[in-house]
Amino acid sequence: MRLIARTVRNLLDAAKEAGLTCEVIVADDASSDGTGRAAEEAGAAVVRHERRQISATRNLGARASFGDLLIFVDADTWPNARALRQAVDAMQAGAAGGGASMRFDGEVPLYARVIAPLFNLAFRIKGRTGGAFFFCRRKALEAVGGWDETVFAGEEIFLAIAIKRTGRFVVIREPVLTSGRKLRSHSGWELLGVLLRVVVSRGSIRRRESLDVWYGPRRRDDPGLAAGRIMKSN
Repeated sequence: MRLIARTVRNLLDAAKEAGLTCEVIVADDASSDGTGRAAEEAGAAVVRHERRQISATRNLGARASFGDLLIFVDADTWPNARALRQAVDAMQAGAAGGGASMRFDGEVPLYARVIAPLFNLAFRIKGRTGGAFFFCRRKALEAVGGWDETVFAGEEIFLAIAIKRTGRFVVIREPVLTSGRKLRSHSGWELLGVLLRVVVSRGSIRRRESLDVWYGPRRRDDPGLAAGRIMKSN
């Protein structure tokens, strides 16, 4: 809740600066901390369910939105006007979908500062993106059946692969600022363990119980944020 108002205001201000008309929808998944109220007060529309699943929550936001150009933004991510403009321009130029490179707010561990540029480069080369900032045309999302609700993590990779089969998938030039809270509240060994479980046992991404980084109890230094949000632009 502590960051949701900032995120909504950031999206509205960035869209205005970019010359875009948009709606901001907060998809609230089982929050109990006043997230929905804070989002509405900041200027967003709010839809809610009790699924505790990222994919389902993003689909909820998409169904509640209007327009053909969709931008999914995590609740702790703050794209600037250039990023929004580039995403919209890419879709208007015919791209089916895309994303952006990420940079973290605040201090993050040394290993993250070393690895993050390598991940960004690999995603750019392979045409993949993290879920913090993901855009697509509505018809492309509908053509692939929406976000995959059989998985509890990695859904952005599956969607990028699926959308890439329908058309062009681009990674915009402008990086997007996102929270490094998971890097600060979990050790490198914990995050590596999650990654290894996903790689070794693909079935782990289909069980919420094995993915505490996303679904487990929050640490005290984890601000506690809404599950996801969608921005629609005409």
